[in-house]
Amino acid sequence: MDLLLNQPQPIPSHALVALACVLLGGFQFVSAKGTPQHRWLGRLWVCAMIYVAVTSLFIHDIKFWGLFSPIHLLSLWTLFSLAYATHLARSGRIKQHRIWMIALYGLALIVTGVFTLWPGRLMHDLLF
Repeated sequence: MDLLLNQPQPIPSHALVALACVLLGGFQFVSAKGTPQHRWLGRLWVCAMIYVAVTSLFIHDIKFWGLFSPIHLLSLWTLFSLAYATHLARSGRIKQHRIWMIALYGLALIVTGVFTLWPGRLMHDLLF
């Protein structure tokens, strides 16, 4: 864990909050929907995801276009999707909200999380 915690910010906080989002999002999928708990935890998850997406814009380990990479495009998509999925829930369009949240969880957390395990990347070095 020292390898992660000794990295410059925002890398450690980004990784730890992203891990919390994976766990909290997984809990949200298996828990009852529409309850006060679901709404409260959903707000917490959205705020944490905003943090993860914004901090990712300041991480420049992979550079395709100047300081930026396709991961940064995903971060912008994540911010848009969080806003849109929240709007869908508030306007009562729950089926669409569910679809967008599943896509967010899968693309913004699981797919990108798998790419962090690529050999030569920090999370690969940390776990393997």
